[in-house]
Amino acid sequence: MQSVIRAQIKAFLEDDADTAYSFASPAIRTKFPDKVVFFEMVKRSYQHLYRPGNFAFGRSKVLGDEVFQEVLISGSDGKDWTAIYDLVEQPDGSYKINGVMMLQTASGPQL
Repeated sequence: MQSVIRAQIKAFLEDDADTAYSFASPAIRTKFPDKVVFFEMVKRSYQHLYRPGNFAFGRSKVLGDEVFQEVLISGSDGKDWTAIYDLVEQPDGSYKINGVMMLQTASGPQL
C-alpha cells in the first residue's frame, strides 16, 4: 500500500496527471472521469498531498478488502497534517486509492 501512495505523491510532485490518475480506484474514476479534472481537484482540495513538505507512513489497518493507511505530512505551509488513505483491493490483487481524509494535527515539540 505504501508503494502505491508513495508513487502517487511522486506523480503529484512531478505534475504527472496520467500516473497520479492511474492509482485512482474505479469509484474515484467514476466521480472524476477525466484525469485533468481529477488533477485540478487534488491541487485545489488536497494541496498538502499535491506539494507535501516531508511525509512518513504511520499506522495501517486492514478491514476486508480495504486498507486504511495513515500518512503524516509536514505541509509546505509549515503545518502538520494526517492523511488517512482508503485503498481497495482490485480483482487483479493490486490496490487503488479510493479516497483520502485530511486532518490538521498538532505539531510536536520543537527540536
